[in-house]
Amino acid sequence: MTKYAFVIDQRKCIGCHACTVACKAEHDIPIGVYRTWVKYIEKGEFPHSRRYFLVNRCNHCDDAPCVAICPTRALFKRNDGIVDFDSTRCIGCKSCMQACPYDALYIDPYSHTAAKCNYCAHRTEVGLEPACVIICPEHAILAGDLHNPNTEIARTIAREPVRTRKPEQGTGPNVYYLGAEEAAIDPEIAVEELPHMTMWSTLLNPNHDHESEIDINKSLRVLKTINPLRPYSPPEPQRRAPTEAHVVYDTPKNSAPWGWKVSAYLGTKSIGTGAMIVAALALALYGLSGTLSSVMHALLAIGAPIIGGFFTALTLILLITDLKRPDRALFLVTRPNPTSWLVWGGYILAILGLIEAAWFIAALLGLTDVLRWLILPAVLFGAAGAGYTAFLFGQAEGRDFWQSPLLLPILLTQAVLAGAATLGLLSWTLNAGSTISTMFTIFLLSALTLHVLLILVEVFGSHSNSHVATAARYMSRGGLKDTFWGPFFLIGSIIPIAMLVIALLVPAAQPALLGLAGIFALVGLFAYEHCFVVAGQVVPLS
Repeated sequence: MTKYAFVIDQRKCIGCHACTVACKAEHDIPIGVYRTWVKYIEKGEFPHSRRYFLVNRCNHCDDAPCVAICPTRALFKRNDGIVDFDSTRCIGCKSCMQACPYDALYIDPYSHTAAKCNYCAHRTEVGLEPACVIICPEHAILAGDLHNPNTEIARTIAREPVRTRKPEQGTGPNVYYLGAEEAAIDPEIAVEELPHMTMWSTLLNPNHDHESEIDINKSLRVLKTINPLRPYSPPEPQRRAPTEAHVVYDTPKNSAPWGWKVSAYLGTKSIGTGAMIVAALALALYGLSGTLSSVMHALLAIGAPIIGGFFTALTLILLITDLKRPDRALFLVTRPNPTSWLVWGGYILAILGLIEAAWFIAALLGLTDVLRWLILPAVLFGAAGAGYTAFLFGQAEGRDFWQSPLLLPILLTQAVLAGAATLGLLSWTLNAGSTISTMFTIFLLSALTLHVLLILVEVFGSHSNSHVATAARYMSRGGLKDTFWGPFFLIGSIIPIAMLVIALLVPAAQPALLGLAGIFALVGLFAYEHCFVVAGQVVPLS
């Protein structure tokens, strides 16, 4: 069986970008995005300095995580080993960009679909080599069948000390490097020292909705401050350690394909699933022994499914509006990929929505026996809806911070937290009584305490690698520290915990304190979701 691969000899590469130009010309790639690109690294101090190059592209992995996570089979692995894509199936969910450890995918700014190197499959099928191979003036790029011992690439790999990028990810990459500098291979080693604009990058940050315009406007404002009558003096370069490696040329990065809509989705999903989990548990513990009072009926039988259904629907809306091709959202149903947890998550949320609707209708019709039968499905699908995201983020193999084994218990805890907070706030509004207020107070206090403990272990405990440590440090001591320690820790955790403890000690003030604590707890929940999503994407992948 054929297995195509690349060997890139960085000992020969002169950083001429011929491969990038040939690739762009062959595939008519828009300005600002790349299928193959060259990164420059400098080490040392003049005159004892040296520049190194690294050619980056899709690694056509044996076990390609982008193929597994793609919800519509837009990405697929061919029998010849090429990982190809079908842009007509892509919905622009950007999950493939999170799954790829090599930063190889991008969103085409015109078609709004994912794209990447496909080994020039149209040329390979007719016996031609990829465009980058034939254009390289130094013969630094080899392409061919690894399983054919007579090919140059097979002979090179057999006799030379080749290496791959990020072999620890277990993806089985099929781009092999000869003589690559370690600081070029590992993006976390080299210090970023880049201008905001590089060659062929007029469209800055093309994978963000408005950042390009913001960056360009900022640059224009800076230019306007320069006095044309005064000679311009560039800023003095910063002194750097001779032993450090510095990135001096690179392309715009997919720094954060997922933004506030994904953060908000995590919060709304916690409310939508948690409201039903907590209501079902409360109904099982309190309401099945007899006829529900009118207030309890309004709270648990009517209010809970309305809250749960609304936030479950809002969750689905956020997911759809975050797609670059929302017009293709139905492809999740008509062209599903059963290996993608994005597909399974959609099914789970849809079933939960049906359970919430059935719960509401049964309550309106007074069908208490039906409510009893719906308690277990509500808890099970509520927990599944809350927890499936741990498996979805687990498929995002490019983001090690999201691979934590604590993510599933954190998500389940967040669901109980959000459900107890919203229903506690509703119980205060309806004046539901001390018994149910005490139950929700205990639920919320337990969930808040467990949540903050899990997060502290996640952020300050031992980390599996430098990627995870960098993301955790960015959350607690870097750019997110104000949000983490303020809205999440103090306002969203410590203050409501204190209020709930007082509520248990002062029953007369319990309903009001429960309602207020619920508001603070939800602020903390959404603040943490923002930190979690942003911190996971701060570590460079290439």
